[in-house]
Amino acid sequence: MAEKAQSAAKPGAKKPPSRAEREADRRRVILRAAVEVFSRKGYHGCRIQDVAKEAGVAYGLVYHYFKNKDELLESVFASGWQNFLGRVQAEIATDQHVADRVRGVVHVAFEAYRRDPRGVKVLILEVGRSPAGGAVNRGGAFSSVIIAASQMFTEAQRRGEIPTHLEPTLCATMLFGSIEMGLTSFVMGLLDKRDDEAIDRARDQVAEHFLNGLTGARPRATPIPPPVSASRPRSRPTS
Repeated sequence: MAEKAQSAAKPGAKKPPSRAEREADRRRVILRAAVEVFSRKGYHGCRIQDVAKEAGVAYGLVYHYFKNKDELLESVFASGWQNFLGRVQAEIATDQHVADRVRGVVHVAFEAYRRDPRGVKVLILEVGRSPAGGAVNRGGAFSSVIIAASQMFTEAQRRGEIPTHLEPTLCATMLFGSIEMGLTSFVMGLLDKRDDEAIDRARDQVAEHFLNGLTGARPRATPIPPPVSASRPRSRPTS
């Protein structure tokens, strides 16, 4: 018995996971299963029992961690978005030229898709565009990254890297709009997600297309006349 106790306490022996660690691991397994099911069936086609089967756990265990399907989708979004947001903010925070930072942000987005295409598909289709995504606080999540990118473009203007007449917040929204539409080409199956070279080409095209428009933008020489109001009465022809 003493020998067994000594061997159990041997330095370097791996400790069994704590209850909290086991709970966190089960939750991660269920979230990953939810990503797989949401990706295949969509929000409306997904059932809690489908997620339980995918995760290999009892049906009731899913409800132990998530009260309903809305909370499950929200948790999928939160875990995926926070990871992506941290990497994007790291690129934005560098002291490089704005062109290099933009390329870095685009690279982060396309690498996220390369590593986890199903997860990105869920973020774009089930959270970003589906009415089901209303359960998720999309506005608060997206606004944080837009604000960070807007500050990047404001700084770039002070450094003389981009034209000063551009609106930094609009630059930020256009950047992430370009990224989203580029990824949508793969998510919708228009481009082959299994082709690594196609992903690289799309990444570079999105970055360079955006940067060419950004650096080549010129202020309009003459203002655009305001549209004629539909309510303005037309002048009657004189007889």
